[in-house]
Amino acid sequence: MTSLHNLTNGAVLATRARVASGLVERVVGLLGRALLPDGEALVIPHCRSIHTWFMRFPIDVVFVSAGMVTKVVQALPPWRFSSCRDSDTVIELPAGTLSTTFTRPGHHLSTEES
Repeated sequence: MTSLHNLTNGAVLATRARVASGLVERVVGLLGRALLPDGEALVIPHCRSIHTWFMRFPIDVVFVSAGMVTKVVQALPPWRFSSCRDSDTVIELPAGTLSTTFTRPGHHLSTEES
């Protein structure tokens, strides 16, 4: 399992991060789930935009470029779209994660295999 850490402030954003590397994983994402439990995350590499169409719950979104946070969106509700052309990876987290971990643009993130 992969964990996700904020190297700038030492916070742990997720203890169970899943990387969406295949086409099906990227297309399906979090669709069909009733919620995203605390401690979980979906990491989407080579991505600059996401949507929450057909989702049932809000999510926190982190846009990352070369390990540095470029944009954050807190509690993005269902049926919305968000993008950041300066990113190469998008991370989807349970709503509230960004405020409890104090993650902001300019912070550096890292993944760790356990």
